Amino acid sequence: MKKSIDLDDRGRGLQHTTSRITVQYLVRYFQRGCSYEEIMRWMPTLSREEIALVEKYYGEHKNELDEEDHRIRAYIAEQVRLQQLRFPEEPSEVRIARMKERLRQRRQESIVH
Repeated sequence: MKKSIDLDDRGRGLQHTTSRITVQYLVRYFQRGCSYEEIMRWMPTLSREEIALVEKYYGEHKNELDEEDHRIRAYIAEQVRLQQLRFPEEPSEVRIARMKERLRQRRQESIVH
């Protein structure tokens, strides 16, 4: 017996009843005009029927889903910005030297104990 494909909100937003892939996750693929084959290449667990269901829902709620996607992208960009402020980029040789020194210290500590 074939499992019924539907959309359900299980606390992470609407998602397939047959998988954990959310509608919002697929929005970016529809915005880019990806084909079903492209989507299935990145998410091989999805069937054409599952993609079609989300595409239909996206068509019916496009503005709302696009606005949510915009909010998600803005939130992620802000989190990345804050992370970069907390941990500024440093040249790789400086980072490697710092990690080597930390490793050397830990090895010395383990020998002492």
